[in-house]
Amino acid sequence: MLDEDQKSLFMNWLGEHGSSVMKVARAYTLTSEECQDLAQEILLQAWRSLPKFEGRASAATWFYRVALQTAMNWHRKDKPRRSRQQPLLEVQAVATDGVDSGEQAQHLDTVEKLYKAIHQLPKTDAALVLLYLDELSYREMAEVLGISESNVGVKLNRAKKALNELMKGQPNEL
Repeated sequence: MLDEDQKSLFMNWLGEHGSSVMKVARAYTLTSEECQDLAQEILLQAWRSLPKFEGRASAATWFYRVALQTAMNWHRKDKPRRSRQQPLLEVQAVATDGVDSGEQAQHLDTVEKLYKAIHQLPKTDAALVLLYLDELSYREMAEVLGISESNVGVKLNRAKKALNELMKGQPNEL
């Protein structure tokens, strides 16, 4: 593949699937700075992996697979430093038209609690929840994670129950 073709394809896929990179990065980090660092690492790995893309999976599946593998490796390698850190409870403000500030604050609080709960899940469960939240089919989730569709169903059910329990156990104020 020529460099210009590769660049064009990469930029096209980034436009279509870039949000998945940020979702994965947000789920595997504690601060916005770490999120940006991990997102950059994911994009670097995706760029490096693009010549090896064989077309056996969809672009979305491939992008998720690269993002999740990079995030899990990053998380494992960076664990000693992060174990000494305290999470900064930051929520990026989302501009929503027609929603009063009270509703917006409650929404942001719920999103922050969700991410806090996702951080407490085992990393493979967190990855599965992210794929579910991004509305991927069981088949697509199975392709990304390299497991069977029936295993996706079982694991997703367990992850949802665990996430529900974690969300119930969190105090209303963070």
